[in-house]
Amino acid sequence: MNKLAIFSGIFLVFVSFSAILAPWIAPYPYDFQNPEELLQNPGINHIMGTDRLGRDLFSRILYGARMSIFVGIFTAVSALVIGTIYGAISGYIGGKGDNFMMRIVDVIYSLPDLLLIILITVILGRGWISIFLALSIVSWVTVARLIRGEVLRLKESHFVESVKAVGAGHGRILLIHILPNTLGLLIVTLTFRCAAAILAESTLSFIGLGLAPPFASWGTLAHDGWSAIKFYPHLTIFPAAAIFFTMLAFNFLGDGLRDALDPQKIVSKHQSIKVSEGKL
Repeated sequence: MNKLAIFSGIFLVFVSFSAILAPWIAPYPYDFQNPEELLQNPGINHIMGTDRLGRDLFSRILYGARMSIFVGIFTAVSALVIGTIYGAISGYIGGKGDNFMMRIVDVIYSLPDLLLIILITVILGRGWISIFLALSIVSWVTVARLIRGEVLRLKESHFVESVKAVGAGHGRILLIHILPNTLGLLIVTLTFRCAAAILAESTLSFIGLGLAPPFASWGTLAHDGWSAIKFYPHLTIFPAAAIFFTMLAFNFLGDGLRDALDPQKIVSKHQSIKVSEGKL
């Protein structure tokens, strides 16, 4: 794996632990208000400044990371589980069943994601549960398409034909022999889906459909600071930077994992090692 991907993984671990340990790391509670320090610029007492209610922005970004990272990871995991099950079954059964299942995916895929998310959020109300459900509902279709294609390829492989010849059942073939061979694709997909989920949650929060005050995510913090960006840019720059660098880290990590888990590159690497050993 390349150094950039390793650094990105370390950065994401650091951000995750900072979010978990926010009550002990943050210098102030997330809802602590100081009327004497309204809209302070970054300084010694508040390294990222304060908002219009005198709340420490650094503390709120640490607490906001809990929501953003939680939604990103758990939404990606739920989409991965649903999409993997649906896509694997569709690809394995093939024929009319596969065609019918994929037409359902096409219908959902044709609808604008943001519109569906907003509709679901409005129906269920504001809160992390509605955001989690809304993002999960629209995220699994992409995973289902990817896994279906991989299963269609793998079920025609020689090792699957060999397993069928010895009388293995369909469930065993799918669960034991096909799905484990999609693990590399699933891991890479998970990292990219985390980044996409964080961006989607931030977008929802930015347009006012995120968490209700006083709770916050990075998106709600960016939304709160947008109205005063001309005079107090730090209110938007810091949460936006947190979103940007976290998404960038997930994408770099995904690229590194994709390269590391690519079977063709692994085979080529082993062949080059053998050639080098032969020369020696």
